[in-house]
Amino acid sequence: MDLRPIRTKKIYEEIVQQIKDLIGEGNLKPGDRLPSERELSERLAVSRASVREALSALAAMGVIVIRPGEGTFVQNIRNGAIVEPLAMALLLDRQAAMELLEARQALEGEAAYLAARRAGPEDLEKMEELLKEMQHDLQRGILGEEADLRFHLAIAEAARNSVLARLMHTVSDTMRQALKTSRQRLYTTPGNPEKLFAQHNQIYEAIKAHDPRSARKAICQHLRFVEKELQKE
Repeated sequence: MDLRPIRTKKIYEEIVQQIKDLIGEGNLKPGDRLPSERELSERLAVSRASVREALSALAAMGVIVIRPGEGTFVQNIRNGAIVEPLAMALLLDRQAAMELLEARQALEGEAAYLAARRAGPEDLEKMEELLKEMQHDLQRGILGEEADLRFHLAIAEAARNSVLARLMHTVSDTMRQALKTSRQRLYTTPGNPEKLFAQHNQIYEAIKAHDPRSARKAICQHLRFVEKELQKE
């Protein structure tokens, strides 16, 4: 494996590019295990923190999967399933993360509006189950970003609009990383976990009541709350 010492200011961007190049050239294939953080750090002559940042970026892009206790592996990348520039921007630039929340208001506001008009019993059942999972996560004191993401994807599916659903699934890996990061920061404020759960429940109740305007309002208020809380830091 031909890895070169890093000589650039944006260290982890260069690490990301080297690993992507290795995959593109066929030197790393889907399913291959990457060297450990320590080994990568030594071979690239960079800090382990920089390696960790690079791996987080690659995971957000869907290029690799990090399995605790097992290692880091190259993913089978689905064509068109990731938006790499957006994923990188979110990890590099806090303003880009704020802009993602704005974009989500436009996209998910309409998805919630349509879902309130078109959701069937199976859609509502799925959302209810995810709310229960989120409540369970809340009681256990864990982030619960996976159930959060799946709840938002379920709304997009319930909208019965293939383009909206595809757009949501296209950025789902990016959203997963963004949700994890934002929840870690939001959870430092007492009471926020309970507020976030109540907001998701309010979105569900509006969709269940087939009230499109209330559904749109609830999801946009939720995303604005997240944006406002993150801007406090």
